[in-house]
Amino acid sequence: MIVITTPTGQIGGRLLQILLEQSTEPLRVIARDPGKLPETARDRAEVVTGSHGDPEVLERAFDGADAVFWLPPTDPHPASLAEMYTEFTRPAAKTFTATGIGHVVGVSALGRGTPVADDAGHVTASLAMDDLIGSTGVAYRALANPSFMDNLLWQVPLIREQGVFTGTDTADRTAPSACTGDIAAAAARLLLDRSWNGTGEVPVLGPEDISANDKARIMSEVLGRPIRYQWESLEEFRTGMTDRGLSAAAINGYVDMMRAKNEGLDDGVTRTADTASPTSFRTWCEQVLEPAVRA
Repeated sequence: MIVITTPTGQIGGRLLQILLEQSTEPLRVIARDPGKLPETARDRAEVVTGSHGDPEVLERAFDGADAVFWLPPTDPHPASLAEMYTEFTRPAAKTFTATGIGHVVGVSALGRGTPVADDAGHVTASLAMDDLIGSTGVAYRALANPSFMDNLLWQVPLIREQGVFTGTDTADRTAPSACTGDIAAAAARLLLDRSWNGTGEVPVLGPEDISANDKARIMSEVLGRPIRYQWESLEEFRTGMTDRGLSAAAINGYVDMMRAKNEGLDDGVTRTADTASPTSFRTWCEQVLEPAVRA
């Protein structure tokens, strides 16, 4: 049996769909609001209602299971990044051992071993979470991801109304980028073929490095109208998150992460046939961004 956390999120939801389509193995999901699950999932998967930060919920969800997909929920108001990642995960780490879970796949980030990884905000906290899970003795694979293409969906109104998207990268700096669908597919492969052991990372790099200028050109071609990139400073980035009401810990974590990315956080892994994921930025724009902008 496979247990899926965040089954209504971008990655967890897509993973659930893949497993429903490709596997007959029993599935169990942990959901705060089961009503948000698709009907096919409620029909086929066992649903445990509650938070996957709750030890009692975890005991019920992990009982008799073999493998877990682990992803802490996004929290815009954490008191600290440790609270959001390692402390949220600590009850699960204890329960993995107590219930005999053999394999865990988690969503994490690129950057381990780079000079800036120790001061990279959310990435640093995510890597500490990986270390905690790995210390339990379960077989663990951390999906090491760059920035998500899907993060642009937060800017759909700006793209639609003003033909602009913003970011803190210099316009011509190239970097890897992956879509959440490919991350979910990588998780599904690991969960369905559990012949691996020990701990390690599985990078998901997308098929190419791409700059903000490249993205603007591709978005313009796909959407059939000029789209331009507008650089913003880290302080402007900080102000925007402050205006949206994020906690100080969340804001500082995002600022530190973006600063580290600008300094090469995502550049430490070579793209190979094994680390490249298939969906190009153009394909993602055609399949995901364009329908969202035109909706």
